[in-house]
Amino acid sequence: MSTIDGFDHPLAGRYASPEMLRVFSPRTRYTTWRRLWLALAEAERELGLEIPEEALRQMRAHLDVTAADFDRVRQLEQKTRHDVMAHLHAFAESAPAARPFLHLGATSAFVGDNTDLILMHQASVLIERRLLGVIASLSAFARRWAHQPVLGHTHFQPAQPTTLGKRACLWIQDLVFDLERLRFEMGRLKLRGVKGTTGTQATFLELFGGDHAKVLELDRRVAAKLGFDSTYAVTGQTYPRKVDAFLLDALAGIGQSAAKMATDIRLLARLKEVREPMAEGQVGSSAMPYKANPMRSERVTSLARWLISMAANPAHTAAAQWLERTLDDSANRRMAIPEAFLTTDAILRILHNLASGLHVFPAMIRRNLNEELPFMASEAILMTAVERGGDRQTVHERLRLHARAAAHTVLEEGAPNPYFDLVAADDTIPVSREELALLLDPARFIGRAPAQVAAFLDEIVAPLLAGATDLPEAADLEV
Repeated sequence: MSTIDGFDHPLAGRYASPEMLRVFSPRTRYTTWRRLWLALAEAERELGLEIPEEALRQMRAHLDVTAADFDRVRQLEQKTRHDVMAHLHAFAESAPAARPFLHLGATSAFVGDNTDLILMHQASVLIERRLLGVIASLSAFARRWAHQPVLGHTHFQPAQPTTLGKRACLWIQDLVFDLERLRFEMGRLKLRGVKGTTGTQATFLELFGGDHAKVLELDRRVAAKLGFDSTYAVTGQTYPRKVDAFLLDALAGIGQSAAKMATDIRLLARLKEVREPMAEGQVGSSAMPYKANPMRSERVTSLARWLISMAANPAHTAAAQWLERTLDDSANRRMAIPEAFLTTDAILRILHNLASGLHVFPAMIRRNLNEELPFMASEAILMTAVERGGDRQTVHERLRLHARAAAHTVLEEGAPNPYFDLVAADDTIPVSREELALLLDPARFIGRAPAQVAAFLDEIVAPLLAGATDLPEAADLEV
């Protein structure tokens, strides 16, 4: 089938990075199988089994799976109907001296499950770096705009002002939570190790003449050769499927945070306060040439919806396992695990692009703020009037009536907010026009927002970034 006649997966063709695609590529997966077979044979020889050095030498010489190997595997799998056996026979043909010792004592889950765990760890490392990259870019944005007053919103209705930097810190904090959760799951990720067909290690115990210590050491050495310091204490034929559920739930959390941030940007774009970066020649609409749609943010929310929904898949799989093993986890895990990581990778790439290229429009921010600030100043006017000898209840009622009249003027007539003019002309409110003007300073209403930004970035975020090196750079979207 030609390329244009087959299904082109959007994650591979449009969204995910080459680095993440490489982690879940057939070459990486099946090369890892061969590394596992080599590690097992090396450890078995080190512990006394008679495996010739020539067998190990030939295995080491053919670890990298080639295109010719894949062609041969396809031929063998048509006959065996078993992917592990097809790859095993193909490896044995390349390393004939190792044929008698390949896969000695192991079951298919030895290569399949251990490889899944290795690839998930590699993919998690990439996700961790991308998360840190987004956090670093957002931190620079938050610090730059820490003192910029903006109209706050609750229920997407005007509320007490905050600052743009403080709002960005809300996005960062969600991502920091995600980073902590991801690191927790990465920290307890283990290898399945060498456990045998039902997890009892019976075959290995037989191979080593009933020597329990050697079987335990075999398990430890194989894990160490693959970069793990421990294995799961007990397994069935497979490692506990809850591991997948835990890890993909952490990825779904990233999707939640990303969708929240992207949705905020979409709302702010409509208010004309913030706009996402636009590529040269980017078209917003095929019919309306003036449009600059927030397509990056919309793509994030779209991919996040997919990612969040995928978290349910491994949860169902974990719940559906029978006794020591069942195979109804195989087909869906081939899709759910790689796609969850590829989707998370895609989301973070876009989020990094957004964080590093957001356009801010202070003039529009001031305009939106000034339209609502007179109402926000009502409490300060009330307190000042009382200090000048005004009656609190009378002043409150007059302010309420003026606010209603001003709202009518704005909503029904589309005119500028006349609230301060009405208040200034009211003799029952002992506050001068000059004093009213002073009350319009937005800095009066943002509270500790700038200080909160500085403390959060210095005390929480900076230590996270201090040890982060070789972070990915933000890149423009390819499509």
